Formats: sequence, C-alpha cells, structure tokens
Amino acid sequence: MKKLLAGHFVTVFVITLFSGALQATAQDVRITKDLMQVEYSFNGKTYVIRRNQDPNARIPEAYAKTSRPCPEFCVQPMTIHEGVNTYGELELLSFLQEKVNQGHGFLIDSRTSDWYAKGTIPGAVNLPFNAFVPGPDNVFFDSLMVMLSGKQSADGNWEFTDPKDLLLFCNGPWCGQSPTAIRNLLAINYPAEKLHYFRGGMQSWVSNGFTVEIPN
Repeated sequence: MKKLLAGHFVTVFVITLFSGALQATAQDVRITKDLMQVEYSFNGKTYVIRRNQDPNARIPEAYAKTSRPCPEFCVQPMTIHEGVNTYGELELLSFLQEKVNQGHGFLIDSRTSDWYAKGTIPGAVNLPFNAFVPGPDNVFFDSLMVMLSGKQSADGNWEFTDPKDLLLFCNGPWCGQSPTAIRNLLAINYPAEKLHYFRGGMQSWVSNGFTVEIPN
C-alpha cells in the first residue's frame, strides 16, 4: 500500500513539473522562432513591438464580430492594384525597421480618429481615408500632398518627385478605408510601387497579440 501511495505521489509530482514546464514555455510567445521583439524609431521616439505573453489572452470585443453588413463592410481583394504590395504582419515589421526607422516611409492608420483613439499600431500616423479625397470640402488635401512631396502643375495634376513609401491599414479585411485611400492616391499619380497595403489591419494585429498603442 505504501509503495502504491509513493508511486502515486511521484506520478503527481512528475505531472505537475511537466505542466509547469509547458506553462513556462507558453509564456515565451515569440514573433518568430528567432525574433522576440522589434524596435524602431520614428519622430524621435523608440517603439518596441512584442506579442502578448498571456496565453489566456483573447481578441478584443471590438474586433470579434464576423458578420458586418456588406455593403458597407465588404471583404477586400488581396490585390488592390497592380504594383501595390499587400503585406502581412512580418512584412509590416520589416517595413518599420527598413523604411520608417530610416526616414524613407510612413505607416498610415487610415481609420477615422475615433477608431484611432481606441488603439493603433505603435508609431502609426493617423491620416483618415477621407483626407485623401480632393475637393472643396477637404481644406487639408493640398497641404497633405505637399507633405508627401507632391507638387501641383499648372494643369492641376499632381507630381511626386521624391515620394515616401506609404503602408496603409484600417480595421481588417472587411474594411474599405485604406483601399479607398490607396485608390485616391493612385488617381492623383502617386506611384503604385510606393504604396503598400496591410490587409489584415487591426483585427489581424490584435489577433496575433501584438503591442497596441493608445494615442495621447
């Protein structure tokens, strides 16, 4: 009987130890096998992006809906336009280090300001999709195009002599805001090869547990 009890306690001890080891491993939530975090600088500030280390974390309720009505929330194509690259999370992280960190590009949150205020990808610049629509109602359009190295010719067309790489995103594959902004930029001659689309948007970002920044 004592031998049976002793064996039982040894078994329980081994199972507990093994479970603890699994839990410790689960806490080490990496981005890839060889990458724990990404650091980059923008506008004099350093950002660090990691994944949530809580194995019980769940996607925020705001991004948990599966059946938004279409129209207006229709599933977007993988390719917005010929020459415009579609990015995943790893490509976005590389863009931050290789383009934004080096001063050659911007990560643009093209959602409306109320969504942006709830949380965004660290270092993203909020330029709502309707800011890229030319017209008398958009008093910011011309100054925004100049900021993006644009110059308007005598015939009213825009030319971009030294355009930055722009990576745009919105709420998810069902969100048409960043695709709309990209199409509007293409319509005024912004080079397609300088435009990039993070189709997964915030829904995919938070689904992978990446760091979210709450703007000040």
